[in-house]
Amino acid sequence: MLLTLVSATSFGQKEKRYAREGNSMYKEGKYSDAEIEYKRALEKNPLATGVMYNLGNTLYKQNKPEEALKTVMPIVDSIKTSDEKSNLFHNIGNYNLSQKKYQEAVDAYKNSLRIRPYDKETKSNLAYAQKMLKNEQNKQNQQNQQNNQNDKDNKDKNKDNKNDQNKNDQKKDDQSKQNQQPDINKQSAEQMLQALQNKENQTQDKVNKEKVKALVRNQPEKNW
Repeated sequence: MLLTLVSATSFGQKEKRYAREGNSMYKEGKYSDAEIEYKRALEKNPLATGVMYNLGNTLYKQNKPEEALKTVMPIVDSIKTSDEKSNLFHNIGNYNLSQKKYQEAVDAYKNSLRIRPYDKETKSNLAYAQKMLKNEQNKQNQQNQQNNQNDKDNKDKNKDNKNDQNKNDQKKDDQSKQNQQPDINKQSAEQMLQALQNKENQTQDKVNKEKVKALVRNQPEKNW
């Protein structure tokens, strides 16, 4: 993932010495020292786009891609040279890619290729970022499908549990009704007993009357 430094000649006179020292440190791989020198240059001229550009690369080399991105984003519209702007978008793509911000990386590489369509390094990085973005999207889709299936399974399970609970409640109600005995109060019981007694008395009266009739029929007639 190529990172390109701009020429020190684009710097103003006040920050030139610090910028050159920063470039020297960068080439030697002394990135923390280069960072210090670039920041000294920016103290002299906070709007030095070339220094900010190089500082972004230095931060990236120190595994600080988020800080590098914040450093260079303000100068996107300030760089007018086509090659330097294409390089800047390329680097922005790298900063995003290292943070797994695949969509942002794809967009940055495409911006770079719009300016310089035949850059092989940028094309290669774009292809890789697009592949990683697709993998991430597929993984997210699979996760969403799994979540939806889990939600459906939970709903079905809750529905089955509710149906089982309703069946158990109905079974308990039926058992309760079967075990329930008629509730007869004292007055109703007395009325029932009285009715039975009355019926028995009526039956006895009827039997007695029949006996009397039979006795009368069997007695001999008396003479005058």
